[in-house]
This record gives sequence, C-alpha cells and structure tokens, in this order.
Amino acid sequence: MTKKIIGLLLFLIAVFVVAPWLIAATGRTDLYYVFTSVALLSIASAGVWLTFYIGRINIGQGAYALMGGYVSAILVMYYGWSFWWTLPVAGIFCAVASILIGVPILRLRGVYFAMVTLILTEVMRLLALAVPITNGAKGITSIPLPGPISLFGLALAPDFATLENPRIAFYYLSVVLMTVCFALMYRLVHSRIGHICLSLQQNEELASSIGVNIAALRVMAYAISSFLGGLAGAVFIGATQSIYPSSFTVTDSVNFMLNCFLGGLGYVFGPMLGTLVLYLGWNLLFSMEKYQLLIYSTAMIVLMLVLPNGLLSLGAKRKG
Repeated sequence: MTKKIIGLLLFLIAVFVVAPWLIAATGRTDLYYVFTSVALLSIASAGVWLTFYIGRINIGQGAYALMGGYVSAILVMYYGWSFWWTLPVAGIFCAVASILIGVPILRLRGVYFAMVTLILTEVMRLLALAVPITNGAKGITSIPLPGPISLFGLALAPDFATLENPRIAFYYLSVVLMTVCFALMYRLVHSRIGHICLSLQQNEELASSIGVNIAALRVMAYAISSFLGGLAGAVFIGATQSIYPSSFTVTDSVNFMLNCFLGGLGYVFGPMLGTLVLYLGWNLLFSMEKYQLLIYSTAMIVLMLVLPNGLLSLGAKRKG
C-alpha cells in the first residue's frame, strides 16, 4: 500500500508540477498540446482496455470519440450550451448509442465482434459527411473556447478566452480528467464487479454456470468504454476549436488498441504508458519522412515480440 501511495504522489508531482515547469523552462509551449493529446488519447484507450478486460477486442473507439466531439460541437455552436455541460452529455450520448449497438453485437465471439467494431468508425465518418447538421466535409469550425465555471461562488475554471495561452488550461483539464479516469478504472477493476468481469475473460461458460449475468456485464463495460471515448472526443474539439469527419479515423481506432497492447493488457495503467510511448515515438520519427512508418512499424513488432505482455511487464520480470 505504501508503494502505491508513493507511486501516486510521484505521478501527480510529475504531471502537475514537473512537466509544466520543464515546458516553461524550455519555452516549448507547443508541448502543452502534445501532452494534452496524450492525456485525451489515453482516456479513450482506457475504454478500449476495459473491453479487453472482459475478453472482447474493440477496434471502434474512434467512432465514439468522433460522435462525442460532434455532440459537443453541435450543442455549443447551434444550441448555445456551455462547453462544460456538453462533456457529460457527450459521454452519456455515446454510452446510450453503444448500448443500442452493443446488445446485438456483444453476443458475437472474438474476431467476429472485432470485425464489426472495425467498421463503426468508418460508418460514423460517413454519417458526419452526410448529415446536414455536421456541415459535411467542411466540419464545424470556430468553436468558442470554454467559459468560466464556478460552484457556490468558488471559481473552478477560468474563462479560457481571456488566458494568454489557453493550451495550459487544456493541459490541466486533460490531466485532471485522465487522473480521475484511471483512478476510477483502478477502483472498478479491484472491486467485486471487476473480479467478475475478469471471469468473463477467462471462461464465460463457467461464469454463466454460477449465475453471472454475462450479457449485462458486457453491455456495462462497453457503455463505460464508449462514455470515455465520447468524453475524450468532446474535450479534444474544445482544444482544437474544430471538428471534421476525419478528426478520428480507423487508424485512430487501431492506435487505441495498440496503446493497450504496448502498455500491457494485464495492467490498468497500460493504456496511459502505451499512449505516451506511441504518440511521442511517432512524433520523434517525423524527421525520418518516408522511413517514418517503416521504422515505427518495425519498432512495434520488435516490442511485441520482446515484451508480449507490454512495457509494464518489465517491472514484473525484475521482481521475478
């Protein structure tokens, strides 16, 4: 328990103190956007990890990130909603949509479920192109920055439009959401429901024989996963102030899955580490131009072969 508390404190110090200090010291304020993206992508990846936890491969998280982004953008631009209210609404909208989609497809096993989810992102992209309210390929642009928010007279967030560098505010917003997300995920996994969900991954027939409602647990996990995807997408459009049908593609859905593999499917915090390594690795290879994808793919294959249980398994090997 002491090690966990120390680890948590070190993490909080790193993301809330050390990282901003280093960015300010180097003058690389563009890195605020980089780490904001990492935080938001790790939230969406956490949802994919949860579906892995119940024994299902989810390659459609990009669809819910895109859906959540459009819900937030439409409510802000066309109905005058506050950005802050659109965050939970976007997540809930995606969760409800995932229940309607998930009830029939979650009955499918293994690769069949994965193949169905793979097309969801492309379906959502085509809908965004076809539905008039999304403004087609032109997307929705000039989305206003979030306004101030207060509770009982206590200011919880400033007016982002008045800040000299709103990216700093989005960075703190994203890492707060990421911290809360993974804390709740950790609590869920180590709860009674989490242990039951693990039984689905190991043997669904055995779990069903002892009275576990596997259908309800599948839908619950998929709804939580989609909520996180929608939430990440909604914050993302606030940071970029725009959204297009191509904002989240099939490639993003695959990357969400790869983040989980690289970090470690057996670890709650695997998606966070995997997202950080993959995102920064891809950006560091940008100067390689035409060799970027080749080097990136080769490095991924080598890492999967050397560390099949993810980067976090290195700690377990040392203990062993």
